[in-house]
Amino acid sequence: MPNKSSAPWTVLAGRGGGVAAVAVAALLASSLSGPSTTQASPATQPQGLNAAPDRISAPDVVPAKVSAGKRARNVIFIQGDGMGIAHRELIRLALKGQGGELTMNKMQYTGLVHTESADKKEAVTDSAAAATAYATGVRSYNGAIGVDSDGKPVTSLLERARAAGKSTGVVTTSQVTDASPGAFSAHVANRSDQSEIARQIIEQTRVDVVLGGGEDWWYPAGNPGAWPDNPPKDPTEQSKGTKGNLVDRAQQLGYKYVRNAAELKKVNRGKVLGLFANEEMFEYHNEGEGDLYDPSVRLPVMTKKAINILSRDRDGFFLFVEEEGIDEMAHHSNAKLMIKAGAELDRTVKIALDFAARTPGTLVLVVGDHETGGLAIENVDPNDENGSGEQSEDTIPIAHSDLKMVADWTTGGHTGAATPVTASGPGAHRLSGFIKNTDVHDAVLKAMGFRP
Repeated sequence: MPNKSSAPWTVLAGRGGGVAAVAVAALLASSLSGPSTTQASPATQPQGLNAAPDRISAPDVVPAKVSAGKRARNVIFIQGDGMGIAHRELIRLALKGQGGELTMNKMQYTGLVHTESADKKEAVTDSAAAATAYATGVRSYNGAIGVDSDGKPVTSLLERARAAGKSTGVVTTSQVTDASPGAFSAHVANRSDQSEIARQIIEQTRVDVVLGGGEDWWYPAGNPGAWPDNPPKDPTEQSKGTKGNLVDRAQQLGYKYVRNAAELKKVNRGKVLGLFANEEMFEYHNEGEGDLYDPSVRLPVMTKKAINILSRDRDGFFLFVEEEGIDEMAHHSNAKLMIKAGAELDRTVKIALDFAARTPGTLVLVVGDHETGGLAIENVDPNDENGSGEQSEDTIPIAHSDLKMVADWTTGGHTGAATPVTASGPGAHRLSGFIKNTDVHDAVLKAMGFRP
């Protein structure tokens, strides 16, 4: 492990070359510090994976040292969708307090990612183009899923891993056919073609473990599947697949289909398709307007199961994991549920790092694909309110103190801000400094020992 007090910080500041670079480096350098000496209150102590969702807190532990060998046999690629620097800081302050630290910030290397796409009309990326850059190493237009600017399919990291004999998986709290998991596992010209993404996942890419939401895209209209059409929490949700009954098709191809946590718990090997919601595994709205973050199967549970199944492969595995709630809650300026989703992401990172600590040759990285909401953290000031409704500010307590902070949202969309990446394991050093989003792909590819 590099010198915690200087190595990656120096790289970041040196390559940035300026006051802004040093300021940002100082902000992120906290990821290299030792454990907090602040005593956590009982309410924030780590809890088991079966803890009630409303009692979730991020773990207050230091991850064990992770192997930094030459080649990554396993890769766990973790994404907080929409997670910028301010999001990580807001989550940290709300969960750990000043001087505390998230598990995802305690990794060996830290960098900042330039997030722009190659779209000719919009300056700021969407999730599809952002994930395509990460997955394929090619910048494309907004809406592109695994294709270049000409619509030509480009091989993804997941596909390269499968071609090398590794097992593969995608886990998300969004639809498993949404933009980010889709870019790693399919190739379509438009992100809205989710049933085609589903078909490709099981018939072409043949991902071994697929866990998340979005059952509506796997069943044709009129066939509600395991999750009823028009549920009270969102009456607009209903089956709308365009490729026939893809759940039946998956079972014909050897997938075990599971619909809830109890069924997932019983599966220990083989190909698994788990769809645990009609659409996303949460409801994203402004506070008090039907907002809900209570996934039927939690992200840490899905991730731990995926790792347990995929790690049976002697050739290793590639696993993409996504917490979508950060992005969607930020789109609706919902700081409280964004923090709750962030706590689940941090707990998931701990699971990945614990596995890496006992399994040499595992690369773990945590990224944000873009920044959502234009989030700023401010002092409480009644005279500084600058919005109403979904654009209103949120006041959040800082853990282990009497202080409060304000989450100030400046947009309901994405911004062009750089996003942080932290990484541990083989090849993690390539993810330090200021890098392009396509450099993340290249770093992971090299870590696995593959040629471009």
